Amino acid sequence: MSASVKPAGRPETKDDLKRIYFIGGKKPPQDAATTAALGFKAYNLAKLAALGLEVPPAFVIGTGYCADPQAVVPQLWRPALAELEAFTGLKLGDARRPLLLSVRSGAPVSMPGMMETLLNIGLTDATIPGLIRLTGHPRLAWDAYRRLIAGYGEVVAGIDLHHFEADLAAVRQDEDERSLDFTSLRQVAQLHLETFHRQTGAPFPQNPETQLSEAINAVFRSWESEKATAYRNLHGLSHEMGTAVTVQRMVFGNAGGLSGAGVGFTRNPITGDPKPWVDFLFNAQGEDVVSGRRTARGHDELSAVAPRVWEELVDAAALLERHFEDMQDFEFTVQEGVLFLLQTRNGKRTPMATARIALDLLAEGVIDAETARERTRGLDQHALTVRDIGSDGVALSPIASAASASSGVVCGEIALAEARVRERKTAGISVILVRGDAETRDIAALDVADGLLTQHGARTSHAAVIARQLGKVCLVGCETMRIDAARNEVNIGGAIFPEGAVITLDGNNGSIYSGAARIVESVQTELLARLDMLHGRPAEPAERSATPFAEVG
Repeated sequence: MSASVKPAGRPETKDDLKRIYFIGGKKPPQDAATTAALGFKAYNLAKLAALGLEVPPAFVIGTGYCADPQAVVPQLWRPALAELEAFTGLKLGDARRPLLLSVRSGAPVSMPGMMETLLNIGLTDATIPGLIRLTGHPRLAWDAYRRLIAGYGEVVAGIDLHHFEADLAAVRQDEDERSLDFTSLRQVAQLHLETFHRQTGAPFPQNPETQLSEAINAVFRSWESEKATAYRNLHGLSHEMGTAVTVQRMVFGNAGGLSGAGVGFTRNPITGDPKPWVDFLFNAQGEDVVSGRRTARGHDELSAVAPRVWEELVDAAALLERHFEDMQDFEFTVQEGVLFLLQTRNGKRTPMATARIALDLLAEGVIDAETARERTRGLDQHALTVRDIGSDGVALSPIASAASASSGVVCGEIALAEARVRERKTAGISVILVRGDAETRDIAALDVADGLLTQHGARTSHAAVIARQLGKVCLVGCETMRIDAARNEVNIGGAIFPEGAVITLDGNNGSIYSGAARIVESVQTELLARLDMLHGRPAEPAERSATPFAEVG
């Protein structure tokens, strides 16, 4: 029932889109499916496995089923599940050696964060003891269970996440959830079970096959979600291509010790600087980083605490660039010191990073001149103009700081909701969307707004990636900011701002200022000169400078 992948040169048929494919082991697959069949994420996952990188095994339900999810019944995928169980030596629902699964989306083109993911499928009251015996980590087991109940409740059952967050808050109080011991997490899980029953009128499903079936259907349904539809409309993507669904063995970044989850870019997606740009959280699962609901920081802690893992990650990043011949955006998990790659894709980047990365890859011999010209076509002085704050010789004092996910400077009125953003933009006013979390459900508002500021979130969260792609100034993880929705006001660094007050975001260094700062524009003349040489354009001496930046406004 499962299929390996067809020869790359063979024309694709409708049957190829409605097949189930298996990914496992480090041997190159005998066939090669297209992204149209497996989706971009799973297609690259198979490539990662073929490169010899550590990839958890999986089976993929083809994109052809997205238009007919009712056909995705357990009888369809049970043979592929049996193959996965045989490969791992684990079994879904087994009380002694339970197989736990993630269920992920994957369209033929990259749509970061627009569809749903479910983790820890297969955990039940009966399999919790087996996971504890397998791993020796009761904390991991109860952390995974409470995450499953909340995630399943939100995505499958439609329960508002705030109900589960209230359960967590009641137990952790002021303590970081990553510091909670297994007894506290067990208490959270029990509260989540009660919340699920109370909100749905039915108990949380204790049949792992039911969990998996409902999770697969929910991920297929998420193709039609409001945010996914808005993203496709925004980028002119077809609504007909559908998403595949990848069912993959879980690996655990929440196993304590040298475990964690991260997202990285092989080069800086803002400037193009040729060094890995990584966000990482110890003792966490991947959704903690990409969801925009948790604040993650750079790689310094990972490289200091686990230098061997960091070296492996740097080597893997270099391998990805050489193979895919472009800057990559990748997700990874570290479980007890073992590095697993979960996905890779060409990274979203600013125009400045687009130019520098293409030019540097050309200089390194990774791509040829024609490819570099194609990637930088249309980039000119205007595209490479950057905005900075002009201080007039007086040092400005920021009221707060945050992590910069996209460069530039923007001044605008604070808006706390999409309706306010649209209202003020209709009046011709620059607007900064201010939110608690950096979430992709705000894509419609973000498309209209001029900038984004969030209390939580990582530079590599899906919403931040989209803000960078849209060219919006974006600061995330402002820990000294609090939003009072009832009063329609924001406390930033101890200063109170009502909705409509003007602030300035400096995406170049992460600073936040009260009021409207003076903005100057400049061009990276050395980078522009390299581009002109690549494209054979005549130099324009009037717009050149001996300094790296020349002020043009």
